[in-house]
Amino acid sequence: MERSLRAARAATYVYFVLCGTLMGAWVVHIPAVEARVGIGHAALGGLLVLLGLGAFAGMRAAGPLTDRLGARTAVPASGALCAASLVLPGLAPNPWTLAAALLVFGFANGCLDVSMNAHAVHVEQAYGRPVMSGFHATFSIGGVLAAGAAAAATATGLGPVATLALLGALGLATALLAARGLLPAGPAPDAASDAASDAADASTAEGGEVRRRIRMLAVLALMVMLAEGAANDWSALHLKDVLGAPASTAAFAYGAFAAAMTTGRLLADRIATRHGSTAVLRHGAATAALGITVAALTPWTWAAFLGWALFGLGLSGCVPQLLSAAGHADPAAAGANVSRVAGLGYLGMLAGPAVIGWLTHLTALNHAFLLLTLLCAATAASAGVLRTAPAGVPADSTP
Repeated sequence: MERSLRAARAATYVYFVLCGTLMGAWVVHIPAVEARVGIGHAALGGLLVLLGLGAFAGMRAAGPLTDRLGARTAVPASGALCAASLVLPGLAPNPWTLAAALLVFGFANGCLDVSMNAHAVHVEQAYGRPVMSGFHATFSIGGVLAAGAAAAATATGLGPVATLALLGALGLATALLAARGLLPAGPAPDAASDAASDAADASTAEGGEVRRRIRMLAVLALMVMLAEGAANDWSALHLKDVLGAPASTAAFAYGAFAAAMTTGRLLADRIATRHGSTAVLRHGAATAALGITVAALTPWTWAAFLGWALFGLGLSGCVPQLLSAAGHADPAAAGANVSRVAGLGYLGMLAGPAVIGWLTHLTALNHAFLLLTLLCAATAASAGVLRTAPAGVPADSTP
């Protein structure tokens, strides 16, 4: 059993890296696809909304399917679909076909995102201690691998379509080969349904409490991921437009944020094991609130870098704790609950840049960031929602 559990954890790492690599491969080829199709930034922005809508639909569909079919079926199928659809945006000859390609790729990415997180919840439950943040750290590593692969392909003269096709083929093989390491499916759907019905009859009040808790977790995910989405699009512009830093220097603002977030996710599991998930969420969100406040109000570039780094470090462990809590709230419906929390959080990620952009019509960009301070502070104040101990992984106990 111990060997199969280690294999399941390793396979989960593989799928998180795969998801990050596939999404990163698309991101680094956006300029080439834009030029191939012959559209401007405004049109591209509208098409990217379709990518987000497709991902949201995939998340909502994948949750119940993962619960019904089991992660051993849903995760590799989602990974294979995501890898196979990677080349579609590169092949699109016009905006209409690009729109369809982005919908398909977004849908597949959303399916992979939720199904692999649902499996990660089951792995964490089997370990009996927090391991979720480590999985999310490897997603970031996948983005770095994609950037490196794209740079190497460009240096060898390989075109964008060929690069996407090659990475897609490697991703397809990886998705299928890693499947054997995943945990086997749980009880058959009928048995699971019977067990769920018995549990519901035994405690209707408990079921209502789970639903309320999932809604609260989803709202917190919305706030945290809205803040993360704002950092992705506005951190570099903040240093350039507000503090007057050169473009080459301003780019490091997002680098500081992303590097701190990856580092934090590599450490968050140990902190959660020692101090509990509630502490990670509360102190992480409070640190993020402090960091974005420093970045928003400081007149010094070096302090802005520090602020963005604190912002990333604080946010790093928040989403993994929320998704973990959602999955453990009802292990029989882990996929569906993760999809609800991840789906609403993803809408926040998409909305973050637009919300900050809208606020800049009313106030300066750096003052608009104070909304993120309020969201992070509200998350820290609401961290007690994690105190209800999930099955197998106590929220606030030390080993």
